[in-house]
Amino acid sequence: MEIRIKRVYLTPAKTDGYRVLVDRIWPRGLSREQAALDLWVQEVAPSTTLRKWFGHDPGKWAEFKRRYADELHAHPEAVQALLGLLKSKSTVTLLFGAKDEAHNQAVVLKDHLERLLAR
Repeated sequence: MEIRIKRVYLTPAKTDGYRVLVDRIWPRGLSREQAALDLWVQEVAPSTTLRKWFGHDPGKWAEFKRRYADELHAHPEAVQALLGLLKSKSTVTLLFGAKDEAHNQAVVLKDHLERLLAR
């Protein structure tokens, strides 16, 4: 089983496997057909308050990761549902809308899920 991350605005590929959007809000200017999603899991996205606070500021990255991890721990049912899905698929791509490919929730979520799967 492999977890990948990818901007939702990039062209879908067969190698993406099962495509899961992990944003709380729908990506601007993108139709559902263009997104080619298999699933949209808003429950594992950062809260609106955290998302607005972070504002994709790399200077807030360390604190964002900590706060987002706290939110994930506070919603174990959503994380467990996503883990169950991951176990049934060979490849899952977590999709995000942010321009910054290194500082976004999908990076943190992927790491969190991989740690849980390794247990």
